[in-house]
Amino acid sequence: MELEIYEALTAANVPAEKAKAVVASIDAAIDRRYTLHAQQLATRGDLQELRGVMESKIATAQTEIIKWCVGSIFASVGVFAALTKVLH
Repeated sequence: MELEIYEALTAANVPAEKAKAVVASIDAAIDRRYTLHAQQLATRGDLQELRGVMESKIATAQTEIIKWCVGSIFASVGVFAALTKVLH
């Protein structure tokens, strides 16, 4: 892209030094914009890392849910057994 811009400018009778300065300025602007957006955008690597973390957290949450559900079931059976014994 740099060469194309340089050639277009020199073809339009822009002196070579000024054409080089314009190309350098455009490159600097692109680099600034890329740096700005690079901080806000996620790469595939970032998403893979996040996916691993989320899968781990989901697995932990599922384990906790199962533990509480099984515990609640046993507690309910115990309460039912106690009520049945008290009422008879």
